[in-house]
Amino acid sequence: MPLPGRPYRCPTRVVLDHITSKWGVLVLLALTDGTRRWGELRREVDGISEKMLASTLRTLEADGLVHRESYPEVPPRVEYELTPLGRDLMVHMLPLFEWVARHAGSIVG
Repeated sequence: MPLPGRPYRCPTRVVLDHITSKWGVLVLLALTDGTRRWGELRREVDGISEKMLASTLRTLEADGLVHRESYPEVPPRVEYELTPLGRDLMVHMLPLFEWVARHAGSIVG
């Protein structure tokens, strides 16, 4: 369903789809506290498959919200962090997460 007054595939809708997807939200939240390696993200975002984590990170990186840094080491080390744009987004999303955490029990319970 398109946003009121917006075509179905408008840029606003695409961005909202990426950042409010089940895994997009959780990956962004996991990166709010700082840089994470692949395994750390996999453990922190409980239930995400390797395929979905890779896909979500690629999407968020392409959107300019996440930065991927690869280090030429053996074994290879890759780290992910929020970009300035991603940090700005989280400034606005964290109050929503806090509201959800406060009220989830009464809504779902």
